[in-house]
Amino acid sequence: MEKYDLKFKKKYGQNFLKDVNVVKRIVDIVKDRDNSLVIEVGPGGGILTRELATSFNNVLCYEIDESLNDELNSRIGEFDNIQVIYKDFLSCDISKDIEDYKYENLYFISNVPYYITSPIILKLIDSNVPFNKIIMMVQKEVGDRFSSNFGSKEYGAISVILQYYFDIKKEFIVSKGNFVPVPKVDSVIVSFTPKNRTNKCIDETKFRTLVNNSFQFKRKTIKNNLFNYDLDIVNSVLEKHGYNLNSRAEEIDVDTFIDISNSL
Repeated sequence: MEKYDLKFKKKYGQNFLKDVNVVKRIVDIVKDRDNSLVIEVGPGGGILTRELATSFNNVLCYEIDESLNDELNSRIGEFDNIQVIYKDFLSCDISKDIEDYKYENLYFISNVPYYITSPIILKLIDSNVPFNKIIMMVQKEVGDRFSSNFGSKEYGAISVILQYYFDIKKEFIVSKGNFVPVPKVDSVIVSFTPKNRTNKCIDETKFRTLVNNSFQFKRKTIKNNLFNYDLDIVNSVLEKHGYNLNSRAEEIDVDTFIDISNSL
C-alpha cells in the first residue's frame, strides 16, 4: 500500500490510489503496448504513473497542482520516459503537446478528478486525436450512466453521446477503501474503444445539441422537449423506429437519435 504525507486539496478532487494491485489491473486492460504513448490526467502521487512508465514507451501527464512537483519528482524521477505538464488539461492543446512524440499506439489511462469527468472525455472526443483506447476511473454511478442502455433510468444525454463514439465496458469496481483520503462512493474502471461506425452523423455538433435538448427535462416527452424543432420530421423518424412524439428521450436508442439528426 502506498503512503502519502500530503495535504489533499478538495478543489482539485484529490483522492489518491494506494493499492498497487489495482494499478496493475488497470494497466493489464491494454494488451498492445508496442511503440506506445499514454496520456494521464491528474497523476497525483504517481502510483499509476510509475506502472505506466514501466509498461509503455512514453507517458505524458497533466497535473494542475504545481505544489505536487516535489512529491511527484521523488516518486517518478528515476524514469526518463515521463513528461509532466503542470497545466489545466482542459485548457491544453493535446495535438500540439504530442506532436513531437513518435508512437503507433496511443492510450488515455487515468484516475481522473471526478468533478471534471465528462468535460475531460468530451475534450478527448473534440480533440480528434486517434486514441486506441481510453481507460478512466470514474464514480460508480457515473460509469453506470456512461454505459447504460436505453430504457433504463440511468440512460441520459451523455450515454447517447458517448455510445455514438465508443463501445463502453465497465471493467471492474474499485472500493472506496483503496483511496486516500477515502471518498464517499466506490469507483469503477471504464474502457472506451472507438467505434468504426457505418451509421454516422452528418453534423456531430447538431447531433449533440439535439440529444442534449431531448433530455433537457427528463420527465417531458420528445414533443415538449423539442418544440423548437420541425416536429413533422421528428415524428416521421420516430414512427419509422417504433416511437412517437409522446415517447421520452430515455426510451430512444442511439441510432434513432442519429437518424433524427440527419433527417433534420
